Amino acid sequence: VRTFKPPPAPGKQLEAGPVLKGHALGVVSVSVAAEGSTAASSALDSHVRLWDLNTGAQLQDIDAGPVEAWTVAMSPDGKFVAAGTSGGNVNVWSTSSGEKVSTLQTGGKFIMSVAYSPDGKTIACGAADGLITLFDAEAGKAAHSLAGHGMAVRTLAFTKDPHLLVSGSDDAHINLYDAAAGGQPLASLEGHVSWVLGVAAAPDDTHLVSCGTDRSVKVWDVGSRACVQT
Repeated sequence: VRTFKPPPAPGKQLEAGPVLKGHALGVVSVSVAAEGSTAASSALDSHVRLWDLNTGAQLQDIDAGPVEAWTVAMSPDGKFVAAGTSGGNVNVWSTSSGEKVSTLQTGGKFIMSVAYSPDGKTIACGAADGLITLFDAEAGKAAHSLAGHGMAVRTLAFTKDPHLLVSGSDDAHINLYDAAAGGQPLASLEGHVSWVLGVAAAPDDTHLVSCGTDRSVKVWDVGSRACVQT
């Protein structure tokens, strides 16, 4: 896993950080804790590894088991890491002990994306059949489901507002949801012509960024729901 530091000034290039070495097979996912100094990664070797981003040192090596850790997400406080499984569950581990603390069951398909809300109270997961399930992180129980995608949900991200959830899917759509209300999306953004692989929100929640297998990166205005840059 290669890491980079923010540019020292506008117009400058990214600075290379430590290279995180340890996985034996391809890396599937990386998630950085909100405080910015620790990260979790998952790979095809079925291990979840925790890293010190300042030194590159490995902090924890969790043997999740075959296909028991696909996309990972760290809780905002860095105390937990969640990962989707092939059986439609989300496993949650303690980052300090490396022990599994809970398994959240959707009863559905392969979980391909996971995200924590910024307040840490909600875990969202997206499945291969297009269904998004929201869990109460503390109680470990499903709160409700979100419809709107007809194909795999490969990426999820909350904005700074813990109630606004953004999803990207193989159906080439980006959906915005009220995570508290559930149900159908508030809006569906069209512009990609193939799978949407990643979504992220700007710190001020005014814009979204997405990328896809169509080899494009798009910037969206949240207020107007329009693509303002490709």
